[in-house]
Amino acid sequence: MTDVPPPTPRRALITGASLGIGEAFARRLAADGWDLVLVARDAGRLDGLAAELTGRHGHRVETIAADLSTDDGCAVVEGRLTAEPPVELLVNNAGISLNTPFVRSTVADEARLVRLNVLAVLRLTHAALGPMTERGHGAVINVSSVAGFGVPMPGSTYSASKAWVTNFSESIGQSVAPLGVRVMALCPGYTRTGYHERAGIDMSRTPAWMWLRAEDVVDEGLRDLRKGKPVSVPSWKYKLAVAGLRHAPRRLLRGVSRDTRGRVGRAGG
Repeated sequence: MTDVPPPTPRRALITGASLGIGEAFARRLAADGWDLVLVARDAGRLDGLAAELTGRHGHRVETIAADLSTDDGCAVVEGRLTAEPPVELLVNNAGISLNTPFVRSTVADEARLVRLNVLAVLRLTHAALGPMTERGHGAVINVSSVAGFGVPMPGSTYSASKAWVTNFSESIGQSVAPLGVRVMALCPGYTRTGYHERAGIDMSRTPAWMWLRAEDVVDEGLRDLRKGKPVSVPSWKYKLAVAGLRHAPRRLLRGVSRDTRGRVGRAGG
């Protein structure tokens, strides 16, 4: 009788892994038996999460402390994506929003948003797809947003950056699908992650029923990835919202916009 070697563990690299949706991805994939590479700026939080997940599930968890809004940070993670052992799933989750209207913001802050929300996604996706297409399998999930389907926050560049992520993911996904590789944009609505509080964004007027759990976003996103969907919008309520953003008259949407983070007043507010 021939000994059969144990299967090689699958490996996922997750950016923005120390909090919110990224942390939820890490916990879910570790529970499902994946080895992990966790990327975030906060080395302390990363190491703590890695130790917890390794102790609980017994799988290998690497950490990379990197600021993906910088060239050096992106280069470090690109190097890991092209190295061995291979990464079979990339989750581009890191991203930021600004609690400042565009005309009151600085070019430096806006450029950092674009570098993290757009350029880092482009660079890491490009790095991952080379080895994946050579192997003939692999997947990329780019975390976008329902906001990318319209202009729900006038004066903010966040929605524009997420529109790019969704369009980019669909386009690249079509090109690599014949090679056995999937690319999907995951577009959640408001999700309880602490993200808005850390950015100083007042969401107190947002009704409770509009909020999603990060764990539910991850579960639905992974189901849609298995189904081969190019775009995943978790929750029926946000599927309806996307339909409205895509098809309702722009004048009507301007009148009902609730997210005020990018609005500007004459007194500088």
